Amino acid sequence: MAMEGYRGFLALLVSALLVGFLSVIFTLIWVLHYREGLGWDGTALEFNWHPVLLVTGFVFILGIAIIVYRLPWTWKCSKLLMKSIHAGLNTVAAILAIISLVAVFDFHNAKKIPNMYSLHSWVGLTAVILYILQVSISVKRPAYSSLPPEGVFTNTLGLLILVFGALIFWIVTRPQWKRPKEPNSVLFQPNGGAPEGVESSVAMNFGNVDKSDSELNNEAAARKRNITLDEAGQRSTM
Repeated sequence: MAMEGYRGFLALLVSALLVGFLSVIFTLIWVLHYREGLGWDGTALEFNWHPVLLVTGFVFILGIAIIVYRLPWTWKCSKLLMKSIHAGLNTVAAILAIISLVAVFDFHNAKKIPNMYSLHSWVGLTAVILYILQVSISVKRPAYSSLPPEGVFTNTLGLLILVFGALIFWIVTRPQWKRPKEPNSVLFQPNGGAPEGVESSVAMNFGNVDKSDSELNNEAAARKRNITLDEAGQRSTM
């Protein structure tokens, strides 16, 4: 059975494999030439295994596992054989990802660096855990083609929610779309203080208020004295 557009597929496949292989080579050159090599002694050399193993397993090998069913020269092979190859590639990628995480945690513990302190750490660990769960659970799950229409529909709903969350995350992380600061707004510090320069203006405002109050009190007292003098004068004339 011939594949439609075989030449285009073959060109894209060779390009993808070449770019992926170059990515692995570039990662090795980066680590060996610029980061002093590899090791397993709790130093930065051990941490260098993290990018090498992730690019090799979680990028290159996993990419091959995804397209293994698309290779036309394997279409004559049994479905069980292709499933075994697909599962084996996924297993190798998962093992390399786990080793890369062990290298990071071991390096952090040796250098007394806190673990899981960045968004990269949480997102990366979550991705690896979900991937391993998917690999282990999918073995016992029925084929996707056997799902009822409701199952396909709910999976589509999950994709829509995922895309929605990604779009919202992209919007709120763009600094150029932040709400501009108001020019006359006064921002108070969390510890109860005020920013520098604000105390003097606030003190001046309160001083003006106190001055206005004293002037009003003096004016009221003068009026009261005038009224008292007028009443006294009226009584003396009576």
